[in-house]
Amino acid sequence: MPRTSVVGLDTAKNVFQLHGADREGRLTFKRRLRRGQLTDFFANLPSCVIGLEATQGAHHWARVLETFGHTVRLIAPQFVKPYLQSQKNDANDAAAICEAVSRPQMRFVPKKTVEQQDLQALHRIRSRLIGSRTQIGNQIRGLLAEYGIVLPQHLIQVRRALPQLIEEKETRLSDFAKRLFSNLYEELQALDQRILAMEAEINQAFQQNTLCQRIAEVEGIGPVTATAVVAAISNGNTFHNGRQFAAWLGLVPRQNSSGDKQRLSGITKRGDCYLRTLLVHGSRSVVFRASKKDDARSKWITEKQKKLGTAKACVAVANKNARIIWALLAHDEPYRRAA
Repeated sequence: MPRTSVVGLDTAKNVFQLHGADREGRLTFKRRLRRGQLTDFFANLPSCVIGLEATQGAHHWARVLETFGHTVRLIAPQFVKPYLQSQKNDANDAAAICEAVSRPQMRFVPKKTVEQQDLQALHRIRSRLIGSRTQIGNQIRGLLAEYGIVLPQHLIQVRRALPQLIEEKETRLSDFAKRLFSNLYEELQALDQRILAMEAEINQAFQQNTLCQRIAEVEGIGPVTATAVVAAISNGNTFHNGRQFAAWLGLVPRQNSSGDKQRLSGITKRGDCYLRTLLVHGSRSVVFRASKKDDARSKWITEKQKKLGTAKACVAVANKNARIIWALLAHDEPYRRAA
């Protein structure tokens, strides 16, 4: 029997489909396993390359399978789809993963450690709480507008005005409505406290991680963005250069070129939307303060702002910051500010 060198693994909750191939790409086995059978099978399989789609639970299985001496590579689902032949089912999906992981030019998703997943879970929960707080603020403003009370579009205005509106002197609200808005105000305060607790956890993780502190030296990068970067990639070894990291974040122009005609449009917006948002928002503060400085970086930012506008200048700074972050992580060097 030919030796299996590549395995495509299509994961699910309880049923896993395997597709094995040798060095020449010839089929060596097809197998369907239950969840409890998977570790025993790979523990007895000679070391090989295992490909998985970067979906739910993929990082967990990557850590488990690597303990048996295998090389595990995670692939973005959109890069597997072109290799899918015929109709979609588990067997064809596993065969497509096996084919995709064998390609020499394939790009892979960086695997995460348990510590990275802990930190990323902290960010995801914080992001959800901020979204919930925004929803409550919008609901309060929308409901108050039905009573003829219009508040400005900011949570600070809601926090400032709502206690006064709940008082007995306010005649535009009934007693029942005041009780409802009082409950909403208490819910808003509770979310504020939970978000502050999450940010305290992030700051604690930031203080304990030297990589995060090194990244935070870059202008426009704070503890939240620095910890989000480390949670996403840990180090830059997965990417060959800073441009690949910026492309992974979706901060490069979208291309539709052919022949001698190069057509570039807006950024691709691929990759981690949360991390890209943090980088762009952090760049806004840098762009707004660049006109007051005279160093080379600030002059470059000011020129970009005059030529392209503020929004595109912010994206350009976010792209440059992404490349700088990659250099700091990949080369293990401190950040050197512009003279």
